Amino acid sequence: MSIKPLAFRMRPRKIEEIIGQEHLVGEGKIIQRMVKAKMLSSMILYGPPGVGKTSIASAIAGSTEYAFRMLNAVTNNKKDMEIVAAEAKMSGKVILLLDEVHRLDKAKQDFLLPYLENGMIVLIGATTGNPYHVINPAIRSRCQIFELKPLEPEHIKIALRRALEDKERGLGNDNVEISDEAIHHLASTTAGDVRSALNALELAVRSTEVNENGIIHITVQIAEECIQKKSFSFDKDGDGHYDAISAFQKSIRGSDVNAALHYLGRLISAGDLPSISRRLLVIAYEDIGLANPQAAFRTFAAIQTAERIGFPEARIPLANAVIELCLSPKSNSAITAIDAALADLEKGLSGEIPDHLKDSHYQGAKALGRGVDYKYPHDYEGSWVDQQYLPDSLRGKKYFQPKKSGKFEIALGQVYEKINQYKKD
Repeated sequence: MSIKPLAFRMRPRKIEEIIGQEHLVGEGKIIQRMVKAKMLSSMILYGPPGVGKTSIASAIAGSTEYAFRMLNAVTNNKKDMEIVAAEAKMSGKVILLLDEVHRLDKAKQDFLLPYLENGMIVLIGATTGNPYHVINPAIRSRCQIFELKPLEPEHIKIALRRALEDKERGLGNDNVEISDEAIHHLASTTAGDVRSALNALELAVRSTEVNENGIIHITVQIAEECIQKKSFSFDKDGDGHYDAISAFQKSIRGSDVNAALHYLGRLISAGDLPSISRRLLVIAYEDIGLANPQAAFRTFAAIQTAERIGFPEARIPLANAVIELCLSPKSNSAITAIDAALADLEKGLSGEIPDHLKDSHYQGAKALGRGVDYKYPHDYEGSWVDQQYLPDSLRGKKYFQPKKSGKFEIALGQVYEKINQYKKD
């Protein structure tokens, strides 16, 4: 039996085996096109741990059949790089995965640069930091920069089941029986880190005794022990997870700080930072909206901080955001307005665009960006013009109904009413 970890053994050998990162390796996407054309350029891959930086590098090498070497910018010295350069001279091209590329010192960098320039070494630098902040400009300017996204639980489930079925590199010969709850727990509590999920699965299999039927049976309790995270309520379709997300949003909408923090705690315990981040941004615009627009900017900053520092510290900016959103005034006037406009369009209520709003019909108007009989608002005091903008069939329609939910929206509402009154007069 190989002593290499399961996550190492299951690394993709071809670009088609990569799980997730469809925006880079999906059909017709940039890295897939580069591999297909065998027109590789050096690149920096950045993103959280365990999302596939090394996997993409090894898959590129496997798909192109170029030599593939792995070094670390900190632990490997210049002599190690000289060996890679010598191999590149002999074979014509080597793909070098350089982990922690942001830690590359000047001597190693100066040695590598000529080989990057002539294409003999295709550098794939891997880092968890933002390369625009942490990578030396001399290296950065010679590389394409690609961001890797955290993997979704469904992606990790694919990797886990693939490892369980693979008889050559995985656990396919071990007669493993694993519950859906255990698979879900491993996939949803590793914060998008497929390496952690695979290593936890291997630990579960290796540490569990074969039962009287010759089966290694992995339960959710065993999965919890191997990943050191408790599972919250789960059913076969994952409803427990979505129920927690739903309760999280409804608690914030209802201004119940304590309940919102409880459900945030559940989602943090599951390690599900992507779901938390997405939901908080939705809440900031859907439920708080114009009543406190600055809350959306602060929420986004909190999420960026959480993604940068990771758990367990990520809980702190997330809690800040949740408390502010809970205690902010609430307004759904924006989502209600756009949904009302979309509903009319679905009913076929669109109509002809007024002539004076259409693209310019003569050269003079075109130069000014104005159509026939168009009144240019900047030529009028206050930029208010008694001019029809909606199609005739929707004339007088009002989608936006401001609420008195906060100072900002109250001020917008007052302006809105003044404009409406001006047009009536």
